[in-house]
Amino acid sequence: MEFFRIRKDIPFMRHALVFNIISLITFLAAVFFLTTKGLHFSIEFTGGTLMEVSYAQTADLEHIRKQMESDGFADIQVQNFGSSHDVLIRVPLAKDVTAKVGERVMASLLAAGGEPQMKRIEFVGPQVGKELASDGALALLLVVIGIVIYLAIRFEWRFAISAIIANLHDVVIILGFFAFFQWEFSLPVLAAVLAVLGYSVNESVVVFDRVRETFKKKRGMTTPEVLNHGITGTISRTIITHGCTQMMVTSMLIFGGAALHYFALALTIGICFGIYSSVLVASPMVMWLGVSREQFAVAKKARPEGMSDDGACV
Repeated sequence: MEFFRIRKDIPFMRHALVFNIISLITFLAAVFFLTTKGLHFSIEFTGGTLMEVSYAQTADLEHIRKQMESDGFADIQVQNFGSSHDVLIRVPLAKDVTAKVGERVMASLLAAGGEPQMKRIEFVGPQVGKELASDGALALLLVVIGIVIYLAIRFEWRFAISAIIANLHDVVIILGFFAFFQWEFSLPVLAAVLAVLGYSVNESVVVFDRVRETFKKKRGMTTPEVLNHGITGTISRTIITHGCTQMMVTSMLIFGGAALHYFALALTIGICFGIYSSVLVASPMVMWLGVSREQFAVAKKARPEGMSDDGACV
């Protein structure tokens, strides 16, 4: 399915060096913010208290949040859990807290109004948070290794290296945004980062498939021309796919509330940079690594002397 078809190839590779320099600067800026500011981890990683409270009526989350902040709770999360009557509250660890957190939270909720009923309370220790952080890093590493192996088998090592550089470029930039703005990095955000890895590699595979097909079918075209033709041929598909995905992600961003805000925000950044990296990072990298038509040509089997093409003796 295509909305439109571009007849003349767009010369993306003519400006490949400029785009690669822009990508490098953006990447280094993200690394700088990650190094200097670091990520603002949620209580899943740092430890804290999780409480589930039930109300007889619909809970006013914004009023509850403001009341708790005025009572001295910082960086809290207040969100609906299951229904509009159930509220999930996350309170991070605080060294200066002397009273029991559960009692302080219930006192604050009573001051906010309504008749809150405690359903459960859990404490997440810092050791559990460290394990979650290490497990998340391990999951990210395994996904990267799996993508490299898949692309190396599916295409060729040049494509595998180019795609994984482009995908890691997307991941580091997402983390750079969260470090620069000090947005909360939680388990849903980690899930979004892993989803972006798979989403970006899918876009790279589509472009690389068209490039490989063009190398085999079109003769007399240079490598930059083949890459331009492959990218141009997938633009309509890219607009359809990313447009539909972004519409759903935007709905989560606007209507999903605090629970889905940073998850949808990470996906939005990943989708935007996923398009950019597949076209203007991965493809130029393939060109710099020296991809050529000869790498896709099937070598002809040498026939014994005295044999014809059909195998008959002459």
